[in-house]
Amino acid sequence: MRLKDIGEFGLIQRFQKKISLNSSVVKGSGDDCAVLKFNKGSYQLFTCDMIMEGVDFFKTADFRLVGRKALAISISDIAACGGIPKHAVVALGLPRNTRVGQIDRLAKGLFDLARKFNINIVGGDISTSSKLILDVSMLGVVEKNKLCLRQGARAGDMIMVTGEFGGAIKGKHLKFTPRLKEARFLVNNFKINAMIDVSDGLGQDLGHILKQSSVGAVLYESLIPLSKQALDTEEALGSGEEFELLFTASRGQASKIIKSVKYRFKVIGEIMPESFGLRLINYKNKYSKLKFRGFKHF
Repeated sequence: MRLKDIGEFGLIQRFQKKISLNSSVVKGSGDDCAVLKFNKGSYQLFTCDMIMEGVDFFKTADFRLVGRKALAISISDIAACGGIPKHAVVALGLPRNTRVGQIDRLAKGLFDLARKFNINIVGGDISTSSKLILDVSMLGVVEKNKLCLRQGARAGDMIMVTGEFGGAIKGKHLKFTPRLKEARFLVNNFKINAMIDVSDGLGQDLGHILKQSSVGAVLYESLIPLSKQALDTEEALGSGEEFELLFTASRGQASKIIKSVKYRFKVIGEIMPESFGLRLINYKNKYSKLKFRGFKHF
């Protein structure tokens, strides 16, 4: 058996079976962040993300935008849990022939975004590599009563999103702004039952919420906001890299969220009983079953 036979999530499950946790861990592997005991009123959030040349960005990409993306992805994870990012360490794998000027641009992207979000970059590591690799580990905090995970969705919840979907590879994946302000607005003013950031595809990431919450869902094709770069709904459901928030809230809370004017949130579907699975109602008002498809590394 080879890695390609079990895939990314099969490999993750093999690791999860071997992990042993003590009482300091509130939530381990399987969410946007690990959740750790911290103090009386808050939890500590811990996440890491790696991006690699040829997988997460093209070799010709602006190094400033690459550095920016590396940090932005982890900020997005913290946001998806309702928290505030605080500290980060950055590990770099650099080819020997990389121009120092390019590395300066990479650092500028990292440090400029860190300043914007008041994040302290407190260390890291550097190694030689055949391709450019950036690995960011980040700590954040979240109030205990504002923590959002993937496992709290309930039948009857509205499924809501920020932003638009599809075509992110044409530029947005390097330039997106993490939805930290929107996430904090949500958890400060409403009861959010489950939340995730969309990195690997709207359908696949919704699938993580459905699996961990033991529920199903219906999406309405006419309500899914498509970007100008999106090819069609199918591409928007599976392409990923938008780093928008996908969350669920009760019908009453969703109504209040929609009426809020500070940010724009859209309803795209409804949480259903688990036996319903995942389905799409198309423009002709017909049901079709959806697969939890999106980007997979293997």
